[in-house]
Amino acid sequence: MGDSLITVVAIFLAAILMFIFPLMTLAERTDDISSLSVQTSTTEFVDNIRTTGKMTLDDYEAFLGELTSTGNTFDVEMLVQQLDENPGVKTTQAEATKIGENLYYNIYTTQIINQLNSAGRITLKEGDIVTVTVKNTNQTISQLLRNFFYSIVGNESSEIVGQHTGIVSVNGSTSGD
Repeated sequence: MGDSLITVVAIFLAAILMFIFPLMTLAERTDDISSLSVQTSTTEFVDNIRTTGKMTLDDYEAFLGELTSTGNTFDVEMLVQQLDENPGVKTTQAEATKIGENLYYNIYTTQIINQLNSAGRITLKEGDIVTVTVKNTNQTISQLLRNFFYSIVGNESSEIVGQHTGIVSVNGSTSGD
């Protein structure tokens, strides 16, 4: 009886070592590749906005397409901090780059998407700040396996994350492309 119990336990441990751990490792590598892809896409999207001074609906949809090509679903949060047009009212100098005089107002994701859907573009000016944060909303195979074996359960288990911030370096063109 003792030998058969040890044999069953040995077969069970061998199955775990031969199948489960390699599956977990492969799933974690897949998440790593997806995370790298998301970070690269996010960086390119923000850098494109920074260098052109505009955000277009086509660029945003292409960005979303790159994200969904990883096979995951994502929550995209955007923030545009626009430099106030008249920061130096109290001074006789109208220089917007003066320290302590710059005021920003925020435009959030829903406002950005509404403006993109209605106008097709958002024109930014030099000094505006753009922030994009991307988090996966689905559970990947790696997360499911980790939760099963390590009993790590939580709502904030997003593993594939991308975030990038940049300051717009040119004034966006108001004329059509």
